[in-house]
Amino acid sequence: MGYPGTIAAADPGRRAVVMGRSGRAVTYGQLNDGSIRLARLLRETGLRPGDHFAVMMENHPRYCEVVWAALRSGLYVTAINAHLTASEAAFIVDDCEARVLVTSAARAEVAAAMVPETPLVRRRLMFDGEIEGHDSYDLATAGYSTDPLDDEQRGTVMLYSSGTTGRPKGVKFPLPAGEASLGEAEIAAHNRALYGFREDMVYLSPAPLYHAAPLRVTLAVQSLGGTVVVMERFEPDQALLLIERERVTHSQWVPTMFVRMLKLPAAVRSQWDLSSHEVAIHAAAPCSIETKEQMIAWWGPIIEEYYAGTENIGSTKISSKEWMAHKGSVGRASQGAVVHICDDAGHPLPPGEVGTVYFDLPGAHFDYHHDAEKTATTTHPDRPAWRTLGDIGRLDEEGYLYLTDRKAFMIVAGGVNIYPQEIEDVLLAHPEVLDAAVFGVPNAEMGEEVKAVIQPLDWRRAGDALTERLRAWCETRLAGFKRPRTYDYVEQLPRLDNGKLYKRELRDRYWEGRESKVI
Repeated sequence: MGYPGTIAAADPGRRAVVMGRSGRAVTYGQLNDGSIRLARLLRETGLRPGDHFAVMMENHPRYCEVVWAALRSGLYVTAINAHLTASEAAFIVDDCEARVLVTSAARAEVAAAMVPETPLVRRRLMFDGEIEGHDSYDLATAGYSTDPLDDEQRGTVMLYSSGTTGRPKGVKFPLPAGEASLGEAEIAAHNRALYGFREDMVYLSPAPLYHAAPLRVTLAVQSLGGTVVVMERFEPDQALLLIERERVTHSQWVPTMFVRMLKLPAAVRSQWDLSSHEVAIHAAAPCSIETKEQMIAWWGPIIEEYYAGTENIGSTKISSKEWMAHKGSVGRASQGAVVHICDDAGHPLPPGEVGTVYFDLPGAHFDYHHDAEKTATTTHPDRPAWRTLGDIGRLDEEGYLYLTDRKAFMIVAGGVNIYPQEIEDVLLAHPEVLDAAVFGVPNAEMGEEVKAVIQPLDWRRAGDALTERLRAWCETRLAGFKRPRTYDYVEQLPRLDNGKLYKRELRDRYWEGRESKVI
Protein backbone atom coordinates (compact mmCIF):
# COMPACT_ATOMS: atom_id res chain seq x y z
CA MET A 1 0.00 0.00 0.00
CA GLY A 2 1.32 3.44 -0.83
CA TYR A 3 1.13 6.24 -3.35
CA PRO A 4 2.05 6.58 -7.03
CA GLY A 5 5.77 6.78 -6.27
CA THR A 6 5.73 3.34 -4.66
CA ILE A 7 4.07 1.70 -7.66
CA ALA A 8 6.01 3.75 -10.21
CA ALA A 9 9.31 2.58 -8.76
CA ALA A 10 8.32 -1.06 -9.26
CA ASP A 11 6.25 -0.87 -12.45
CA PRO A 12 6.20 2.59 -14.08
CA GLY A 13 4.28 1.37 -17.14
CA ARG A 14 1.32 0.02 -15.18
CA ARG A 15 -1.94 1.80 -16.02
CA ALA A 16 -3.19 4.04 -13.24
CA VAL A 17 -6.06 5.60 -15.22
CA VAL A 18 -7.89 4.57 -18.38
CA MET A 19 -10.55 6.85 -19.86
CA GLY A 20 -13.65 4.91 -20.82
CA ARG A 21 -14.64 6.34 -24.17
CA SER A 22 -11.30 7.58 -25.51
CA GLY A 23 -9.22 4.75 -24.06
CA ARG A 24 -6.47 7.20 -23.18
CA ALA A 25 -4.25 5.82 -20.42
CA VAL A 26 -2.03 7.40 -17.78
CA THR A 27 0.70 5.18 -16.33
CA TYR A 28 1.88 5.21 -12.74
CA GLY A 29 5.17 6.66 -13.92
CA GLN A 30 3.35 9.57 -15.58
CA LEU A 31 1.01 10.03 -12.61
CA ASN A 32 3.92 10.11 -10.19
CA ASP A 33 6.08 12.51 -12.20
CA GLY A 34 3.19 14.86 -12.95
CA SER A 35 2.09 15.05 -9.33
CA ILE A 36 5.64 15.87 -8.21
CA ARG A 37 6.01 18.67 -10.76
CA LEU A 38 2.75 20.25 -9.62
CA ALA A 39 3.69 19.83 -5.95
CA ARG A 40 6.92 21.72 -6.65
CA LEU A 41 5.07 24.49 -8.50
CA LEU A 42 2.63 24.84 -5.60
CA ARG A 43 5.50 25.06 -3.14
CA GLU A 44 7.25 27.72 -5.25
CA THR A 45 3.97 29.65 -5.46
CA GLY A 46 4.12 29.95 -1.69
CA LEU A 47 1.74 27.22 -0.56
CA ARG A 48 2.74 25.49 2.64
CA PRO A 49 1.25 22.52 4.51
CA GLY A 50 -2.32 23.31 5.53
CA ASP A 51 -2.91 25.73 2.62
CA HIS A 52 -5.56 25.19 -0.03
CA PHE A 53 -5.84 24.97 -3.80
CA ALA A 54 -8.73 23.91 -6.04
CA VAL A 55 -9.39 21.92 -9.19
CA MET A 56 -12.41 22.45 -11.46
CA MET A 57 -12.46 20.03 -14.38
CA GLU A 58 -14.56 17.45 -16.12
CA ASN A 59 -13.47 13.82 -15.74
CA HIS A 60 -10.01 14.29 -17.24
CA PRO A 61 -7.14 11.82 -17.72
CA ARG A 62 -4.91 13.90 -15.45
CA TYR A 63 -7.39 14.74 -12.73
CA CYS A 64 -5.74 12.33 -10.30
CA GLU A 65 -2.32 13.89 -10.96
CA VAL A 66 -3.59 17.20 -9.60
CA VAL A 67 -5.08 15.63 -6.47
CA TRP A 68 -2.02 13.49 -5.72
CA ALA A 69 0.07 16.69 -5.73
CA ALA A 70 -1.89 17.74 -2.63
CA LEU A 71 -1.71 14.34 -0.98
CA ARG A 72 2.10 14.34 -1.15
CA SER A 73 2.70 17.93 -0.07
CA GLY A 74 0.49 18.47 2.98
CA LEU A 75 -2.10 20.59 1.18
CA TYR A 76 -5.88 20.65 1.09
CA VAL A 77 -7.35 20.30 -2.41
CA THR A 78 -10.97 21.17 -3.12
CA ALA A 79 -12.58 19.47 -6.12
CA ILE A 80 -15.32 21.67 -7.60
CA ASN A 81 -18.36 20.49 -9.54
CA ALA A 82 -17.55 21.15 -13.18
CA HIS A 83 -21.17 22.07 -13.95
CA LEU A 84 -21.45 25.01 -11.56
CA THR A 85 -21.98 28.54 -12.78
CA ALA A 86 -19.16 31.03 -12.41
CA SER A 87 -20.66 32.60 -9.29
CA GLU A 88 -21.34 29.21 -7.66
CA ALA A 89 -17.81 27.97 -8.35
CA ALA A 90 -16.27 31.29 -7.30
CA PHE A 91 -18.05 31.08 -3.94
CA ILE A 92 -16.33 27.74 -3.24
CA VAL A 93 -12.90 28.92 -4.44
CA ASP A 94 -13.13 32.00 -2.29
CA ASP A 95 -14.61 30.20 0.73
CA CYS A 96 -11.89 27.52 0.80
CA GLU A 97 -9.25 30.25 0.35
CA ALA A 98 -7.65 28.53 -2.62
CA ARG A 99 -4.39 30.15 -3.70
CA VAL A 100 -4.13 28.19 -6.98
CA LEU A 101 -6.89 27.05 -9.34
CA VAL A 102 -6.41 24.25 -11.85
CA THR A 103 -8.98 23.99 -14.63
CA SER A 104 -9.33 22.91 -18.26
CA ALA A 105 -10.14 24.46 -21.61
CA ALA A 106 -13.54 22.77 -21.45
CA ARG A 107 -14.39 25.12 -18.56
CA ALA A 108 -12.69 28.19 -20.06
CA GLU A 109 -15.79 30.39 -20.21
CA VAL A 110 -16.66 29.81 -16.56
CA ALA A 111 -13.00 30.09 -15.49
CA ALA A 112 -12.69 33.49 -17.18
CA ALA A 113 -15.86 34.77 -15.53
CA MET A 114 -14.60 33.66 -12.09
CA VAL A 115 -11.44 35.81 -12.16
CA PRO A 116 -12.88 39.01 -10.65
CA GLU A 117 -14.76 37.02 -8.00
CA THR A 118 -11.73 35.05 -6.76
CA PRO A 119 -9.15 37.64 -5.66
CA LEU A 120 -7.29 35.25 -3.34
CA VAL A 121 -6.10 33.08 -6.24
CA ARG A 122 -2.43 33.76 -7.04
CA ARG A 123 -2.09 31.48 -10.03
CA ARG A 124 -4.48 29.88 -12.52
CA LEU A 125 -3.44 26.83 -14.56
CA MET A 126 -5.33 25.34 -17.50
CA PHE A 127 -5.10 21.97 -19.22
CA ASP A 128 -5.60 21.66 -23.00
CA GLY A 129 -5.31 25.38 -23.79
CA GLU A 130 -4.81 28.92 -22.52
CA ILE A 131 -6.94 31.99 -21.96
CA GLU A 132 -6.09 35.40 -20.56
CA GLY A 133 -5.02 35.19 -16.94
CA HIS A 134 -4.48 31.43 -17.07
CA ASP A 135 -1.18 29.67 -17.76
CA SER A 136 -0.82 26.47 -19.71
CA TYR A 137 -0.59 23.71 -17.10
CA ASP A 138 1.96 21.73 -19.11
CA LEU A 139 4.19 24.72 -19.85
CA ALA A 140 3.99 25.94 -16.26
CA THR A 141 4.99 22.58 -14.75
CA ALA A 142 7.43 21.38 -17.44
CA GLY A 143 10.59 22.86 -15.92
CA TYR A 144 10.20 21.31 -12.48
CA SER A 145 12.17 18.33 -11.27
CA THR A 146 10.51 14.94 -10.79
CA ASP A 147 12.49 14.37 -7.59
CA PRO A 148 10.04 14.32 -4.65
CA LEU A 149 10.00 17.22 -2.21
CA ASP A 150 12.42 16.74 0.67
CA ASP A 151 9.65 17.19 3.22
CA GLU A 152 6.72 15.30 1.73
CA GLN A 153 3.76 14.92 4.07
CA ARG A 154 0.18 13.77 3.78
CA GLY A 155 -2.43 16.15 2.50
CA THR A 156 -6.13 15.53 1.97
CA VAL A 157 -9.25 16.69 0.19
CA MET A 158 -11.70 19.29 1.47
CA LEU A 159 -14.90 18.74 -0.45
CA TYR A 160 -18.11 20.71 -0.35
CA SER A 161 -21.56 19.39 0.41
CA SER A 162 -23.89 19.26 -2.58
CA GLY A 163 -25.95 22.20 -1.35
CA THR A 164 -29.30 20.44 -1.83
CA THR A 165 -30.79 22.38 1.10
CA GLY A 166 -28.74 25.58 1.00
CA ARG A 167 -25.27 26.98 0.36
CA PRO A 168 -22.61 24.26 0.00
CA LYS A 169 -20.35 23.81 3.01
CA GLY A 170 -16.74 22.70 3.04
CA VAL A 171 -16.17 19.52 5.04
CA LYS A 172 -12.79 19.96 6.69
CA PHE A 173 -10.77 17.27 8.46
CA PRO A 174 -7.43 17.62 10.23
CA LEU A 175 -4.49 16.78 7.99
CA PRO A 176 -3.83 13.03 8.22
CA ALA A 177 -0.88 11.75 10.23
CA GLY A 178 1.95 9.67 8.84
CA GLU A 179 4.23 9.70 5.82
CA ALA A 180 2.95 10.93 2.46
CA SER A 181 3.73 7.49 1.04
CA LEU A 182 0.69 6.14 2.91
CA GLY A 183 -1.63 7.74 0.35
CA GLU A 184 -5.30 7.01 1.08
CA ALA A 185 -4.22 4.22 3.42
CA GLU A 186 -7.28 4.10 5.66
CA ILE A 187 -9.84 3.90 2.84
CA ALA A 188 -7.64 1.46 0.94
CA ALA A 189 -7.30 -0.83 3.96
CA HIS A 190 -11.04 -0.69 4.67
CA ASN A 191 -11.96 -1.58 1.10
CA ARG A 192 -9.33 -4.30 0.93
CA ALA A 193 -10.78 -5.97 4.01
CA LEU A 194 -14.41 -5.48 3.06
CA TYR A 195 -14.51 -5.76 -0.74
CA GLY A 196 -11.28 -7.48 -1.74
CA PHE A 197 -9.51 -4.42 -3.19
CA ARG A 198 -6.02 -5.43 -4.33
CA GLU A 199 -3.09 -4.59 -6.57
CA ASP A 200 -4.41 -6.30 -9.71
CA MET A 201 -7.95 -4.91 -9.46
CA VAL A 202 -9.69 -2.91 -12.21
CA TYR A 203 -12.14 -0.39 -10.80
CA LEU A 204 -14.88 1.25 -12.87
CA SER A 205 -15.72 4.80 -11.80
CA PRO A 206 -18.82 5.94 -13.73
CA ALA A 207 -19.38 9.10 -11.67
CA PRO A 208 -17.68 12.52 -11.66
CA LEU A 209 -14.37 12.65 -9.82
CA TYR A 210 -15.28 15.89 -8.07
CA HIS A 211 -17.59 13.96 -5.73
CA ALA A 212 -16.33 12.44 -2.51
CA ALA A 213 -16.80 8.69 -3.01
CA PRO A 214 -15.61 8.51 -6.65
CA LEU A 215 -12.54 10.60 -5.89
CA ARG A 216 -11.46 9.08 -2.59
CA VAL A 217 -12.09 5.48 -3.67
CA THR A 218 -10.14 6.15 -6.88
CA LEU A 219 -7.24 7.40 -4.75
CA ALA A 220 -7.55 4.30 -2.56
CA VAL A 221 -7.38 2.04 -5.63
CA GLN A 222 -4.25 3.87 -6.76
CA SER A 223 -2.79 3.52 -3.25
CA LEU A 224 -2.96 -0.24 -3.84
CA GLY A 225 -1.66 -0.15 -7.42
CA GLY A 226 -4.93 -0.95 -9.19
CA THR A 227 -6.26 0.49 -12.46
CA VAL A 228 -9.14 2.97 -12.49
CA VAL A 229 -11.40 3.10 -15.55
CA VAL A 230 -12.96 6.57 -15.58
CA MET A 231 -16.07 7.25 -17.63
CA GLU A 232 -16.11 10.70 -19.19
CA ARG A 233 -19.84 10.69 -18.40
CA PHE A 234 -22.21 7.93 -17.42
CA GLU A 235 -23.95 6.15 -20.27
CA PRO A 236 -25.71 2.90 -19.32
CA ASP A 237 -24.73 0.81 -22.34
CA GLN A 238 -21.16 2.19 -22.31
CA ALA A 239 -20.77 1.17 -18.66
CA LEU A 240 -21.64 -2.43 -19.51
CA LEU A 241 -19.29 -2.39 -22.50
CA LEU A 242 -16.44 -1.21 -20.27
CA ILE A 243 -16.97 -4.00 -17.75
CA GLU A 244 -16.39 -6.45 -20.60
CA ARG A 245 -13.63 -4.56 -22.42
CA GLU A 246 -11.51 -3.74 -19.37
CA ARG A 247 -12.34 -6.90 -17.38
CA VAL A 248 -13.57 -4.77 -14.51
CA THR A 249 -13.43 -6.46 -11.11
CA HIS A 250 -14.92 -3.73 -8.89
CA SER A 251 -17.25 -0.79 -9.45
CA GLN A 252 -19.25 1.85 -7.59
CA TRP A 253 -22.65 3.26 -8.55
CA VAL A 254 -25.56 5.41 -7.49
CA PRO A 255 -29.12 4.03 -7.74
CA THR A 256 -30.14 6.24 -10.68
CA MET A 257 -27.47 4.45 -12.72
CA PHE A 258 -29.05 1.11 -11.81
CA VAL A 259 -32.45 2.45 -12.92
CA ARG A 260 -31.07 3.62 -16.27
CA MET A 261 -29.30 0.31 -16.93
CA LEU A 262 -32.44 -1.63 -16.04
CA LYS A 263 -34.46 0.47 -18.51
CA LEU A 264 -32.21 -0.71 -21.38
CA PRO A 265 -33.82 -3.28 -23.69
CA ALA A 266 -33.21 -6.85 -22.54
CA ALA A 267 -31.23 -7.62 -25.70
CA VAL A 268 -28.82 -4.78 -24.93
CA ARG A 269 -28.40 -5.76 -21.29
CA SER A 270 -27.64 -9.37 -22.11
CA GLN A 271 -25.04 -8.86 -24.83
CA TRP A 272 -22.09 -8.04 -22.56
CA ASP A 273 -19.80 -10.45 -20.72
CA LEU A 274 -19.85 -9.33 -17.08
CA SER A 275 -18.14 -12.43 -15.69
CA SER A 276 -15.06 -10.51 -14.43
CA HIS A 277 -17.25 -8.38 -12.16
CA GLU A 278 -16.72 -9.36 -8.51
CA VAL A 279 -18.11 -6.47 -6.45
CA ALA A 280 -20.54 -3.69 -7.33
CA ILE A 281 -20.86 -1.11 -4.56
CA HIS A 282 -23.62 1.48 -4.33
CA ALA A 283 -24.31 4.39 -2.01
CA ALA A 284 -25.03 8.16 -1.96
CA ALA A 285 -28.82 8.01 -2.47
CA PRO A 286 -31.77 5.74 -1.60
CA CYS A 287 -32.25 2.63 -3.74
CA SER A 288 -35.76 1.23 -4.06
CA ILE A 289 -36.41 -2.37 -3.10
CA GLU A 290 -37.63 -3.27 -6.60
CA THR A 291 -34.56 -1.74 -8.28
CA LYS A 292 -32.18 -3.60 -5.99
CA GLU A 293 -34.05 -6.88 -6.39
CA GLN A 294 -33.72 -6.58 -10.14
CA MET A 295 -30.01 -5.75 -9.96
CA ILE A 296 -29.26 -8.76 -7.74
CA ALA A 297 -31.27 -10.98 -10.07
CA TRP A 298 -29.24 -9.65 -13.04
CA TRP A 299 -25.70 -9.38 -11.60
CA GLY A 300 -25.95 -11.93 -8.82
CA PRO A 301 -25.13 -11.43 -5.12
CA ILE A 302 -22.20 -9.11 -5.84
CA ILE A 303 -24.12 -5.95 -4.88
CA GLU A 304 -22.77 -4.26 -1.75
CA GLU A 305 -24.25 -1.15 -0.15
CA TYR A 306 -23.08 1.33 2.42
CA TYR A 307 -24.50 4.46 4.00
CA ALA A 308 -22.15 7.28 4.95
CA GLY A 309 -21.48 10.93 4.21
CA THR A 310 -18.64 13.18 3.16
CA GLU A 311 -18.44 14.15 6.84
CA ASN A 312 -17.16 10.66 7.72
CA ILE A 313 -18.97 10.53 11.07
CA GLY A 314 -19.88 6.85 10.72
CA SER A 315 -21.15 4.28 8.26
CA THR A 316 -23.21 1.15 7.78
CA LYS A 317 -22.78 -1.71 5.31
CA ILE A 318 -24.85 -4.57 3.95
CA SER A 319 -24.19 -7.46 1.56
CA SER A 320 -26.64 -8.87 -0.99
CA LYS A 321 -27.27 -11.92 1.21
CA GLU A 322 -28.02 -9.76 4.26
CA TRP A 323 -30.17 -7.41 2.22
CA MET A 324 -32.37 -10.23 0.90
CA ALA A 325 -33.20 -10.99 4.54
CA HIS A 326 -33.60 -7.29 5.46
CA LYS A 327 -34.98 -5.71 2.29
CA GLY A 328 -34.79 -1.94 2.30
CA SER A 329 -32.07 -1.76 4.93
CA VAL A 330 -28.76 0.07 4.43
CA GLY A 331 -27.11 -2.32 6.87
CA ARG A 332 -25.57 -2.40 10.30
CA ALA A 333 -22.97 -0.04 11.71
CA SER A 334 -19.40 -0.67 10.58
CA GLN A 335 -15.85 0.52 11.27
CA GLY A 336 -16.43 0.83 15.01
CA ALA A 337 -19.47 3.09 14.80
CA VAL A 338 -22.70 2.74 16.79
CA VAL A 339 -26.06 3.91 15.41
CA HIS A 340 -28.66 5.59 17.63
CA ILE A 341 -32.19 6.73 16.75
CA CYS A 342 -33.42 9.75 18.70
CA ASP A 343 -36.56 11.85 18.88
CA ASP A 344 -36.59 15.61 18.33
CA ALA A 345 -35.54 16.20 21.94
CA GLY A 346 -32.57 13.85 21.57
CA HIS A 347 -34.04 10.97 23.59
CA PRO A 348 -32.99 7.50 22.31
CA LEU A 349 -35.82 5.50 20.72
CA PRO A 350 -36.33 1.73 20.80
CA PRO A 351 -36.15 -0.54 17.72
CA GLY A 352 -38.94 0.11 15.24
CA GLU A 353 -39.41 3.77 16.20
CA VAL A 354 -38.59 6.43 13.59
CA GLY A 355 -36.31 9.33 14.48
CA THR A 356 -33.09 11.15 13.65
CA VAL A 357 -30.13 8.89 12.85
CA TYR A 358 -27.01 9.58 14.95
CA PHE A 359 -23.60 7.94 14.70
CA ASP A 360 -21.22 7.51 17.61
CA LEU A 361 -17.75 6.92 16.14
CA PRO A 362 -14.74 7.36 18.43
CA GLY A 363 -12.17 9.72 16.97
CA ALA A 364 -14.44 11.11 14.23
CA HIS A 365 -13.88 14.81 13.76
CA PHE A 366 -14.80 17.34 11.11
CA ASP A 367 -15.94 20.95 10.88
CA TYR A 368 -17.93 22.80 8.27
CA HIS A 369 -15.41 25.35 7.05
CA HIS A 370 -16.27 28.87 8.23
CA ASP A 371 -19.60 27.70 9.67
CA ALA A 372 -19.52 26.77 13.37
CA GLU A 373 -23.29 27.17 13.56
CA LYS A 374 -23.85 24.58 10.83
CA THR A 375 -21.33 22.26 12.49
CA ALA A 376 -23.24 22.54 15.76
CA THR A 377 -26.49 21.38 14.09
CA THR A 378 -24.92 17.97 13.43
CA THR A 379 -24.26 17.33 17.12
CA HIS A 380 -26.65 15.62 19.53
CA PRO A 381 -28.01 18.14 22.10
CA ASP A 382 -26.66 16.17 25.09
CA ARG A 383 -24.00 13.83 23.70
CA PRO A 384 -21.29 15.73 21.77
CA ALA A 385 -19.80 12.53 20.34
CA TRP A 386 -23.04 11.68 18.52
CA ARG A 387 -23.32 13.28 15.06
CA THR A 388 -26.03 13.23 12.40
CA LEU A 389 -26.25 13.77 8.65
CA GLY A 390 -29.86 14.92 9.04
CA ASP A 391 -31.50 11.67 7.94
CA ILE A 392 -34.51 9.97 9.50
CA GLY A 393 -34.70 6.23 10.02
CA ARG A 394 -35.30 3.29 12.30
CA LEU A 395 -33.43 0.24 13.57
CA ASP A 396 -34.81 -3.28 13.67
CA GLU A 397 -34.20 -5.71 16.51
CA GLU A 398 -30.98 -6.95 14.84
CA GLY A 399 -29.51 -3.48 14.47
CA TYR A 400 -30.21 -3.04 10.76
CA LEU A 401 -30.85 0.57 9.77
CA TYR A 402 -33.72 1.59 7.48
CA LEU A 403 -33.61 5.17 6.20
CA THR A 404 -36.91 6.96 5.84
CA ASP A 405 -35.94 10.31 4.32
CA ARG A 406 -34.13 13.57 4.83
CA LYS A 407 -35.64 15.42 7.78
CA ALA A 408 -35.82 18.64 5.77
CA PHE A 409 -38.17 17.09 3.19
CA MET A 410 -40.62 15.27 5.44
CA ILE A 411 -44.20 16.25 4.52
CA VAL A 412 -46.60 17.13 7.34
CA ALA A 413 -50.21 16.91 6.12
CA GLY A 414 -52.91 17.39 8.75
CA GLY A 415 -50.42 16.52 11.48
CA VAL A 416 -49.37 13.26 9.80
CA ASN A 417 -45.73 12.70 8.82
CA ILE A 418 -45.28 11.51 5.23
CA TYR A 419 -41.91 10.40 3.90
CA PRO A 420 -41.32 11.17 0.20
CA GLN A 421 -38.78 8.40 -0.36
CA GLU A 422 -41.39 5.66 -0.01
CA ILE A 423 -43.63 7.35 -2.60
CA GLU A 424 -40.73 7.99 -4.97
CA ASP A 425 -39.78 4.32 -4.81
CA VAL A 426 -43.31 3.30 -5.84
CA LEU A 427 -43.35 5.76 -8.75
CA LEU A 428 -39.87 4.72 -9.95
CA ALA A 429 -41.09 1.13 -10.24
CA HIS A 430 -43.61 2.18 -12.91
CA PRO A 431 -42.29 1.19 -16.36
CA GLU A 432 -43.03 4.64 -17.83
CA VAL A 433 -41.14 6.60 -15.14
CA LEU A 434 -37.43 7.37 -15.48
CA ASP A 435 -37.18 9.58 -12.38
CA ALA A 436 -39.46 11.04 -9.73
CA ALA A 437 -39.45 13.70 -7.03
CA VAL A 438 -42.04 13.94 -4.27
CA PHE A 439 -42.39 16.80 -1.79
CA GLY A 440 -44.95 18.85 0.07
CA VAL A 441 -46.71 21.87 -1.42
CA PRO A 442 -49.05 24.34 0.31
CA ASN A 443 -52.57 23.24 1.21
CA ALA A 444 -54.86 25.68 2.99
CA GLU A 445 -56.67 23.00 5.00
CA MET A 446 -53.96 20.38 5.63
CA GLY A 447 -50.86 22.59 5.70
CA GLU A 448 -49.17 20.50 3.00
CA GLU A 449 -50.22 18.04 0.34
CA VAL A 450 -48.20 15.51 -1.66
CA LYS A 451 -46.88 16.65 -5.05
CA ALA A 452 -45.12 14.38 -7.57
CA VAL A 453 -42.89 15.70 -10.33
CA ILE A 454 -42.16 13.04 -12.93
CA GLN A 455 -39.46 12.63 -15.57
CA PRO A 456 -41.10 10.18 -17.99
CA LEU A 457 -39.17 7.56 -19.92
CA ASP A 458 -40.80 8.95 -23.08
CA TRP A 459 -41.48 12.69 -22.92
CA ARG A 460 -44.16 12.38 -25.63
CA ARG A 461 -46.33 10.40 -23.22
CA ALA A 462 -46.36 13.04 -20.48
CA GLY A 463 -49.82 14.33 -19.70
CA ASP A 464 -53.26 13.45 -18.34
CA ALA A 465 -53.34 9.87 -19.60
CA LEU A 466 -50.04 9.05 -17.87
CA THR A 467 -51.29 10.80 -14.73
CA GLU A 468 -54.29 8.49 -14.62
CA ARG A 469 -52.08 5.43 -15.06
CA LEU A 470 -49.85 6.62 -12.21
CA ARG A 471 -52.86 7.24 -9.98
CA ALA A 472 -54.06 3.70 -10.63
CA TRP A 473 -50.55 2.37 -9.93
CA CYS A 474 -50.39 4.16 -6.56
CA GLU A 475 -53.92 3.13 -5.50
CA THR A 476 -52.84 -0.47 -4.96
CA ARG A 477 -49.43 0.36 -3.49
CA LEU A 478 -49.85 3.37 -1.20
CA ALA A 479 -52.28 4.37 1.53
CA GLY A 480 -54.62 7.15 0.51
CA PHE A 481 -52.89 9.88 2.52
CA LYS A 482 -49.54 9.09 0.83
CA ARG A 483 -50.77 9.24 -2.76
CA PRO A 484 -49.78 12.34 -4.74
CA ARG A 485 -52.65 14.78 -5.10
CA THR A 486 -51.18 16.34 -8.24
CA TYR A 487 -48.59 15.46 -10.88
CA ASP A 488 -46.32 17.68 -12.95
CA TYR A 489 -43.90 16.60 -15.69
CA VAL A 490 -40.39 17.76 -16.60
CA GLU A 491 -37.97 16.60 -19.26
CA GLN A 492 -35.09 16.46 -16.73
CA LEU A 493 -35.19 16.45 -12.95
CA PRO A 494 -32.42 18.42 -11.22
CA ARG A 495 -30.61 15.35 -9.95
CA LEU A 496 -26.96 15.90 -9.14
CA ASP A 497 -24.55 13.53 -10.80
CA ASN A 498 -23.70 11.99 -7.43
CA GLY A 499 -27.26 10.64 -7.42
CA LYS A 500 -28.76 13.20 -5.05
CA LEU A 501 -31.93 14.99 -6.04
CA TYR A 502 -31.76 18.78 -5.85
CA LYS A 503 -35.30 18.85 -4.51
CA ARG A 504 -35.07 22.34 -3.09
CA GLU A 505 -34.91 23.79 -6.61
CA LEU A 506 -38.23 22.11 -7.46
CA ARG A 507 -39.94 22.70 -4.15
CA ASP A 508 -39.15 26.41 -3.85
CA ARG A 509 -41.25 27.38 -6.87
CA TYR A 510 -44.37 26.02 -5.19
CA TRP A 511 -43.63 27.79 -1.90
CA GLU A 512 -42.82 31.21 -3.36
CA GLY A 513 -44.27 33.87 -1.09
CA ARG A 514 -45.09 31.34 1.63
CA GLU A 515 -43.20 30.11 4.66
CA SER A 516 -41.25 26.92 3.95
CA LYS A 517 -39.50 24.75 6.50
CA VAL A 518 -36.70 23.81 4.08
CA ILE A 519 -33.56 25.90 4.58
